[in-house]
Amino acid sequence: MYDAFFALHDGLPRQSPGSDSTTRRLLSLAGPLPSRPRVLDLGCGPGRASLLLAAEAGAEVTAVDLHQPFLDELTEAADARGLGGRIRTVRADMAGLTGPAFADGSFDLVWAEGSAYCVGFDTAVRDWQRLLAPGGSIVVTECAWTTDSPSAGARAFWDRNASLRTVAGNTAAAVEAGCHVVGVLVQPDSDWDEYYVPLAERAAAADPSEPGMPEALAATREELEVRRLHGSEYGYAGYVLRPHDPRWRTRPETAADHEAVRDVVGAAFPTRDEAGLVDALRTDPGAWLPGLSYVAEAPDGSVTAHALLTRCHVGEAPALALAPVATAPAHQRGGAGRAVVRAVLDAARLRGESLVLVLGHAEYYPAFGFAPASRFGIRPGFEVPDEAMMALVLDDSVPVPEGTIRYPRAFGV
Repeated sequence: MYDAFFALHDGLPRQSPGSDSTTRRLLSLAGPLPSRPRVLDLGCGPGRASLLLAAEAGAEVTAVDLHQPFLDELTEAADARGLGGRIRTVRADMAGLTGPAFADGSFDLVWAEGSAYCVGFDTAVRDWQRLLAPGGSIVVTECAWTTDSPSAGARAFWDRNASLRTVAGNTAAAVEAGCHVVGVLVQPDSDWDEYYVPLAERAAAADPSEPGMPEALAATREELEVRRLHGSEYGYAGYVLRPHDPRWRTRPETAADHEAVRDVVGAAFPTRDEAGLVDALRTDPGAWLPGLSYVAEAPDGSVTAHALLTRCHVGEAPALALAPVATAPAHQRGGAGRAVVRAVLDAARLRGESLVLVLGHAEYYPAFGFAPASRFGIRPGFEVPDEAMMALVLDDSVPVPEGTIRYPRAFGV
């Protein structure tokens, strides 16, 4: 059946749901890369992502797959496009990446579209971190439930073929494995068509008399039928992940941290107003959200940075305000502030929040995915430079509200 399966799949443009548009969007979420990034494309198949990354990101791509015909197809396509010098193919098992080609810290980006299931999402996220250079990211797509109560028919199929979780479940697993979730992209239904339409055409033309082909065709037709009947219950999502900075331990604040937080915030700003703001927000039950006030600790256990998310609104829709963010002067520019912001944003994502707003430095916050709020039709109720008022969409399946931001009373605006 192995040979029959690959006979059905050889020469198809994709081996999992995806599109060039989705690859570009995931690449954009990964943020700025070095001028000639080193990319490891795992389970590359015929290499559609490898070709795009080499051509559009200027990447030096190491493309890995176990099926040599896929690698041969990629090599031929790369040569035809003048990208042969940028793409190196390696026949290897992604579960056993050893040797100099896969040394620790060798890549700026580890890419895996539709292939992590071969080793398991959790294992992939945990084990592939070692391959990244400082500041590097993992981009992985994975099938997930898009409903909390899948039907018996959908569950019966997937329980036999893969262990699906919800997007939120995969996000939580990535955080548990030691990664910050830079972004999540639920792929459009059209990504399935790019995979299934050519596959269905190939299945219709296949010769059922070939050895193993009846079984391969039966499995393929079942998969296509389950998608037709239950496609609204599951889908692919892409996750852009960055390992936590090991220098800083982050956690929710406790009551014992209040004085240390007050000292850090007070020292980080010219006046004590921001420290007073934190204290005032703690007493506002409509604004304070337990578990969304985070601290970063130095190796000696002292609190070195703090980041706070509280409830605000855009019109009548709930959102979060990120403010203040503070790092003790002795630790500024050392990564503690970035670590605590990433941690509190992960906590918000795991709570199911969908939108975060920040008024801050336009050079700093875009690294976390923030963009001008005006792009979404969101505006503050006071005059600020457009580039300073920013928004981060945590869940793009939720419509982004438009309107004026309403802050908690303690902000005084």
